[in-house]
Amino acid sequence: MRHFLILFGLALLLFSPPLARAEPPLRVLVMGDSFMTSNHNNEKSLPQVLSKLLQTPVKSTAVAGARHLYALPITGAMGLNISKQYRRGAWDVVVMNGGGNDLWLGCGCARCDRKVARLISADGTQGAIPKVVQHARQRGARVIYVGYLRSPGPGSPIERCKVWGEKLEARIAAMAARDKGVSFVSLANMVPHGDLSFHAFDRIHPSPKASAAAARRVASAIRAKP
Repeated sequence: MRHFLILFGLALLLFSPPLARAEPPLRVLVMGDSFMTSNHNNEKSLPQVLSKLLQTPVKSTAVAGARHLYALPITGAMGLNISKQYRRGAWDVVVMNGGGNDLWLGCGCARCDRKVARLISADGTQGAIPKVVQHARQRGARVIYVGYLRSPGPGSPIERCKVWGEKLEARIAAMAARDKGVSFVSLANMVPHGDLSFHAFDRIHPSPKASAAAARRVASAIRAKP
């Protein structure tokens, strides 16, 4: 009987399928402006919701008011320059946004051709945005670039930014199309006209509902491996 149990145990070891190894958690960095930091105090910001959806820690270095085109050295190094938000690490995914403050604060969303060109060229290869994206790509990370919510309608301070925002995002989409390791997540169709529930009271920043909805789109893009 003892010999039988030993042989039976050996047979189980030989013919049992190997145990699946648990995949290590994703290493995710989030960079950008107040779209990423909104709703942080009640733990409903995009990075916080994304962490729950992916069940992995998400490090956010995003700073409200940050721009891609920011020249002051000290405050830029503190994060107001989006490129300075990058942190060394073996990141699997870098999620970023930006450009809205460059247009709204930098040129008032009027006659912004030069500003858009400095952010990103028409073919998506040159400018501040491709530069920060390539910095992350060269270090082995996939990049998920997130667009902005559209205005809920008249009465929003960002209503006049629509034309320039769409031009900017068309160029970012062209950049993403050139590299399978870069994905552009558009939020252009997220807000129904006149629906104020996706914005905070200022009709600029996202509400918790919008942060969560955007996080779900980002999570889907991350899961859809290239």
